Amino acid sequence: MLLDQLITQFDNGLRTLLATPHSGRPHPDAQVTEGSLSDAEKRHAAALMRVNHTGEVCAQALYSGQALTARDGKTVAALKQAAREETEHLAWCEQRIKQLGGRTSLLNPVFYGGSFAMGALAGVLGDKWNLGFLAETERQVGAHLEQHLQTLPAADEKSRAIVAAMRADEAEHAATAVAQGAAELPAPLKHAMQQLSRLMTSSTYRL
Repeated sequence: MLLDQLITQFDNGLRTLLATPHSGRPHPDAQVTEGSLSDAEKRHAAALMRVNHTGEVCAQALYSGQALTARDGKTVAALKQAAREETEHLAWCEQRIKQLGGRTSLLNPVFYGGSFAMGALAGVLGDKWNLGFLAETERQVGAHLEQHLQTLPAADEKSRAIVAAMRADEAEHAATAVAQGAAELPAPLKHAMQQLSRLMTSSTYRL
């Protein structure tokens, strides 16, 4: 049983890193007209969307690791639902990056592996901590996306539409985790998560 789960998670990892993601929902920017952006604005927007794309790669890995070691069926279901929506986020970000003439991060495999390990550890600690980790992750991602809405070029309404939709989904994931009994994480752990997020953001903006 465990071997089957590991094989499934390995396959999920390959799909996340190598396959083209698809969205069951319409892309949030589908009906938004492309704005007039300078080359510098396009590079900046593409870099921000690359950061967001890597964040979703990390989310896929995190939730896969958490689901592997979670004990309660409801927790596993919540994690899988979040992962499905994060896959849609991957599709939205990847398409937008291509439209802006950018590329996804070269560091995605590294961050995927680290996030999967963190997720598996969170699951081992027990479901309330597993859910607490999910809730805090989504809160931090939501704050991160809010910052991007402040720094994206004003004319880039397409990227803004995507980021706003992602932010709404992350808030829903956090609320679901809390409703299912998420524990509040200790302040030092929250701080450590913030520092890791900063490392990911600063590196993938360039690479």
